[in-house]
Amino acid sequence: MLALVMLINRAGSMVLPFLGVYMTDHLHFSIENTGIVLSFFGIGSVIGSWLGGFITDKIGEYKVQYLSLLLSVPLFCLIPLFKTEVGVAAIILFQSIVSDAFRPANSVAITKYAKPENITRAFSLNRMAVNLGFSIGPALGGILSAISYEFLFFSNALAALAAGILYIIFFRERNKIARLKAKKVKEVIEIKKENTPYRDGKFLVYCFFCMLFSICFFQIFSTLTIFYKDTAHLSQQNIGYILGYSGFLVVLLEMGLVQIAEKYFSLAKTMLFGTFICGVSYAMLGFDYSIITLIIAMSLLCVGEIWALPFMSTITALRSGKNNKGAYMGLNGISFSIAFIVTPYLGTLIVEKFGFTILWIGTGLVATIIAVAFYFIVPWMIKDKKEIGI
Repeated sequence: MLALVMLINRAGSMVLPFLGVYMTDHLHFSIENTGIVLSFFGIGSVIGSWLGGFITDKIGEYKVQYLSLLLSVPLFCLIPLFKTEVGVAAIILFQSIVSDAFRPANSVAITKYAKPENITRAFSLNRMAVNLGFSIGPALGGILSAISYEFLFFSNALAALAAGILYIIFFRERNKIARLKAKKVKEVIEIKKENTPYRDGKFLVYCFFCMLFSICFFQIFSTLTIFYKDTAHLSQQNIGYILGYSGFLVVLLEMGLVQIAEKYFSLAKTMLFGTFICGVSYAMLGFDYSIITLIIAMSLLCVGEIWALPFMSTITALRSGKNNKGAYMGLNGISFSIAFIVTPYLGTLIVEKFGFTILWIGTGLVATIIAVAFYFIVPWMIKDKKEIGI
């Protein structure tokens, strides 16, 4: 049900891919100002991840999730009322803060309701819902935006409302039962001594490398599509097909590949393989960009993603304690949010100065270094190696 709520919510996240077009075509903002306004979405994501994690540890993940979903509804409806760069930037910032407060709370809920031996598969199921939602959302958004941008925003609000109502109906009583049980259970094993992740040196190092990985990986949302259009000379339709193929492939393969990794690999080796494969997929583009190479590279990127991203959440959950999971999930989420801000500017800057070939080969080399770092950081960070199979 958590995954279903996430699916409805992310399928409704159809505004983001069309915000740039909305601002340039409908509001007639310059491309430069549009880019600046869009950066406020990333800034809001950073604040929301921190705030969501902080509040989750104070009032619980149940309240944070339904408040985030329901408060998003009027904010989506308000976006069309703002016509200036400052106004749109402000409402996007506020909306992003509210929406992204949902993520750490949702991650805490997964650790709360999933069995310990199924936690990675639970995160994988949630990621499948996200990927499926992002596959559905842009397609719906294209249809709705052709009718009216206002209709697009209102439909987004309706999806958030539906997700919020479904969440409250299903989890209201279950949350009460879980809270009663939690009062009777005492913590037996404490994985860490620190009370806050912001003073947990090992975890900060881990989050730093998660951020570096995200900067490499998230080029799929920025410089990779530019490369497809300008260098590989793909049409927008074919770019959409490749991106849609990636979402479909992740949904198709994720649970099976996660089970293979859990059965045959340690957490450290899984992170090593997943990050390295992502680097290889990008490095391939520095040598050839025929359609076959593009498809193979995207396929490898999907496999690497599956063997990296859900296990990052698992490692974060294992590092955290009983009462600070929200703060840990929030800090780890911040590392991804920072990458959303940095990646478009850094990637396009490297392309402008040195070209795509240097960007892709450099990404492959950096990802290889990150992969080796993960291999040593994970067992160094988590103490009880026998319990988690490192």
